[in-house]
Amino acid sequence: MQNKINIEGIELYAYHGCLDEEAKIGGHYTVDVYLLTDFTEAAEQDDLSKTIDYCSIYNISKAEMAIRSKLIEQVCQRIYNRILKTHPSIHSLRVKVTKHSPPMNGDVKQVSVEINT
Repeated sequence: MQNKINIEGIELYAYHGCLDEEAKIGGHYTVDVYLLTDFTEAAEQDDLSKTIDYCSIYNISKAEMAIRSKLIEQVCQRIYNRILKTHPSIHSLRVKVTKHSPPMNGDVKQVSVEINT
């Protein structure tokens, strides 16, 4: 059986970007994680150890966001890889990283990247 877990709106402050100013002042980011796994046994037994702990996904996202990168594509890839490595019971994974108020020559609210399986 495949069940879906969504961890949405992980809000973090980080220092990603190609500009030197972004390394100094940082910016606001949101990470969303969507995964398919089988949590039937966890639901039947009310047992956290038989499913994906949301805190683990949050902690992975927070740790990888703390490592500076020029591109959010790289950050997204690191989060994606680490989640899959840490939780082999995941059947399918989607990670989205959103950068709010990117420094561009125009009025842009946010940009985002996603990786899916």
